[in-house]
Amino acid sequence: MASEEAIETGVESENLLDWPKKDKHRFLHAVYRVGDLDRTIKFYTECFGMKLLRKRDVPEEKYSNAFLGFGPEESNFAVELTYNYGVDKYDIGTGFGHFAIASEDVYKLVEDIRSKGGKITREPGPVKGGSTVIAFAQDPDGYIFELIQRGPTPEPLCQVMLRVGDLDRSIQFYEKACGMKLLRKSDNAAYKYTIAMLGYADEYETTVLELTYNYDVKEYTKGNAYAQVAISTEDVYKSAQAIDLVTKELGGKITRQPGPLPGINTKITSFLDPDGWKVVLVDHSDFLKELEK
Repeated sequence: MASEEAIETGVESENLLDWPKKDKHRFLHAVYRVGDLDRTIKFYTECFGMKLLRKRDVPEEKYSNAFLGFGPEESNFAVELTYNYGVDKYDIGTGFGHFAIASEDVYKLVEDIRSKGGKITREPGPVKGGSTVIAFAQDPDGYIFELIQRGPTPEPLCQVMLRVGDLDRSIQFYEKACGMKLLRKSDNAAYKYTIAMLGYADEYETTVLELTYNYDVKEYTKGNAYAQVAISTEDVYKSAQAIDLVTKELGGKITRQPGPLPGINTKITSFLDPDGWKVVLVDHSDFLKELEK
């Protein structure tokens, strides 16, 4: 176990818990499953304006995947779409919320999506009680994308929203385990929910994790569609040791001990947060080497 290794090497818990704050993290990609890879690629490139960054087929494992985003993976967040041979439908569940795309003109983006056959589930307009213009679109598999009007940004693929049963616990978990910062927290009593934005830089500059707590709802179904978010780290071994300590305090568990992946040698570790959402930490140097292949 990671905590046993820490004891054996004489590393104190306090020092381990300092590591995530010092580590250089970046959101790499969100992984989820789709029923028709080419259909989803077409939708994202034509309707959202994403670029197909890379695509690979792994017939021995009976799956294909594709990475799409608005900029190179060396610097930008991406979605990793996975198609498992012969599976054309998945259950998204009630816990996954949405992804978000920032646009300088949401009205035009909605027109483009609709003209290409996309489904708009909320017409563009100001948020209730505010001035920010938003809309919602649904992709062919049922995933929801919030469209947010904002000025030029280096990262248009700007949010991953997940629902949690205890917001304060989740905030503590991601601060301690992943070194995230609480960027903003807001309560909407009229609609009985509270949200928290967490990440590694200002939410107008980069991708953030949006956690939503709906009053009195403690649990959600996960389904089998959304898989995980991947985050870079400079040391998967130190990170796993710190995460192991945090899970003992706040819940969750490590699901893959740190080490290289067979075949590609990229070092990773993975864990579940207190609500069962999966996170994969990826060695940053190994990730960049993987992109060069």
